[in-house]
Amino acid sequence: MQRSEERARDYSERFCPRYQRAVEIVGRRWSGAILQVMLAGATRFGEILDAVPDLSNRMLSERLREFEEEGIAERVVIPERPVRVEYRLTEKGRALHDVVDALSRWSARWIEVPEPEA
Repeated sequence: MQRSEERARDYSERFCPRYQRAVEIVGRRWSGAILQVMLAGATRFGEILDAVPDLSNRMLSERLREFEEEGIAERVVIPERPVRVEYRLTEKGRALHDVVDALSRWSARWIEVPEPEA
């Protein structure tokens, strides 16, 4: 029994709740793709939507709201006629650049994309 307790303690000492939370935020469906296009400079809702195939309005709205709640992005209302809304990455969001870039490089090397059906 002692050996199993040692293993459990070893794993629990390696578990990092901050890391787990970060993976959950960035790993949600569409989050990575949205972050990638925002890091490339997209700020308008329509620009982001156009850049990510199959992303729905509802899902983009939900993810942007989550990014705002996490302090990763901010919603900026520009008082023009008509009013313009932009979503900008905060310092915290821009700090994800290296993470997104590393994941992009890893996927280019290791992830196969199925060929489109004819």
